Amino acid sequence: MADALVTLGWREWVGLPELGLPLIKAKVDTGARTSALHAFQVERFTQGGADWVRFSVHPLQGRDDFVVRCAAPLLDRRCVTDSGGHREERAVVASMLEVGGQRWPVELTLTDRDSMRFRMLVGRTALSGRALVDVQHSYLTGRHANAAAVYRGGLSHDAAEAVRDDP
Repeated sequence: MADALVTLGWREWVGLPELGLPLIKAKVDTGARTSALHAFQVERFTQGGADWVRFSVHPLQGRDDFVVRCAAPLLDRRCVTDSGGHREERAVVASMLEVGGQRWPVELTLTDRDSMRFRMLVGRTALSGRALVDVQHSYLTGRHANAAAVYRGGLSHDAAEAVRDDP
């Protein structure tokens, strides 16, 4: 029997553990087909005969002092049209997405979201068959009062204070 669909708010704290990102605030965006992750210093390289990409992430909005260096196999390069109608070729990587006590694989395009309110968009392809979105609420899977401590090494993801919002 398939897992029950998790209900998400329009914004949630998610994890991308394979990329070393235990917590990142994401906009859950059913209007976006693809998921996107804020990335800068994106470099393609070869490892073991395969194409990889290394990149840096500021996982916490407004905190340029937290930088996580990531590397992942390069799945593809795709032309993506953003909400403003601008087309951009982006690297595509895969990771497990953790949210609401569930995990599943997602594809992420890498782009500079430094000027955007959220470091990550979870698009409808990643949500399909896995989640429902309640657009009237936020953080239905929990708030993290001290996400910065997770990146400082002071708290594990599980030990970070999670406080559920009242609907």
